[in-house]
Amino acid sequence: MQHAECAENVREHKILQEEIHMDYKKAGVDIEAGYKSVELMKEHVKKTMREEVLGGLGGFSGAFSLAKIKDMEEPVLLSGTDGCGTKVKLAMIMDKHDTIGIDAVAMCVNDIACAGGEPLFFLDYIACGKNYPEKIADIVKGVAEGCLQSEAALIGGETAEHPGLMAEDEYDLAGFSVGVCDKKDMITGENLQPGDVLIGMASTGVHSNGFSLVRRVFEKEMTAEGLNTYYDELGKTLGETLLAPTRIYVKALKNVKKAGVTVKACSHITGGGFYENVPRMLKDGVRAVIHKDSYQIPPIFPLMQKKGEIDEKIMYNTFNMGIGMVVAVAEEDVRTTMAAMKAAGDIPYIIGSIEAGEKGVTLC
Repeated sequence: MQHAECAENVREHKILQEEIHMDYKKAGVDIEAGYKSVELMKEHVKKTMREEVLGGLGGFSGAFSLAKIKDMEEPVLLSGTDGCGTKVKLAMIMDKHDTIGIDAVAMCVNDIACAGGEPLFFLDYIACGKNYPEKIADIVKGVAEGCLQSEAALIGGETAEHPGLMAEDEYDLAGFSVGVCDKKDMITGENLQPGDVLIGMASTGVHSNGFSLVRRVFEKEMTAEGLNTYYDELGKTLGETLLAPTRIYVKALKNVKKAGVTVKACSHITGGGFYENVPRMLKDGVRAVIHKDSYQIPPIFPLMQKKGEIDEKIMYNTFNMGIGMVVAVAEEDVRTTMAAMKAAGDIPYIIGSIEAGEKGVTLC
């Protein structure tokens, strides 16, 4: 009996020793890699700083002074949160991670700008199977570039390793932004009138929506070799075309405002395409009429439509079809509006008008 008790004690001691030698790294979370990631990303984050940012990188929270908004009559905070959807899968296949962060920022700040706001700051969230510091730093480099384009400060973020939940080479990226505007400057659509003109700003391609359908259409091409294949009709490789970062329209809308134009309504063309997003900018009693031949459709869309045998209505109900942002302005403001957009580097088109009728959109 004593020998049995002794043997049991030895087993318990061995188990205890194993528990003592177990650590977080063996469980799949590398804290040292996390530290290295932070060091590598610091140079990118610093470039985004605004004078309102208080404190540095590494605190428990990001701090941003609101002293400047005291000049507003009735300041309103605006917020937006989003991710890149399954577009990140293409970044993984191509092993190119330095632009997907632009998409994450764009999806948030464009929504804020769409309401008349100025993005103030952004925070990102990266979930990964394993923290590869150089890869994480590349992702954050893209996030920082998006923040620079939108003049939003990157004041914080989180990188979370999820061993056992995600494969080691997988990750997902999301974020959120906070902006501000004076209540009187909010874009609400309430002053829309029949005769107002719709101006669309060109997209860079698919942007960040509809990629589950994209990947289905190009299912056989979803390899490094397939995505690196050059297409004459695209003028570049399939991967370069699909991974092109979402256009950020913050500067263009700021320019329009500085030019003294009142934007009556605005729509960010994201998931759901024209049919879902354009009605969101309208008030009851008015209808948007958009002419499909009024602008140049990027070649990736007809290529997908033909290859996937997709109905045209589904295309316009899924993708941006070459227009990333739509604004409505009074007819007398059209020339000034388009000049302000061009000055920001955007390509504007007159794509339609507002008419009296049932709330909705007509594509013709």
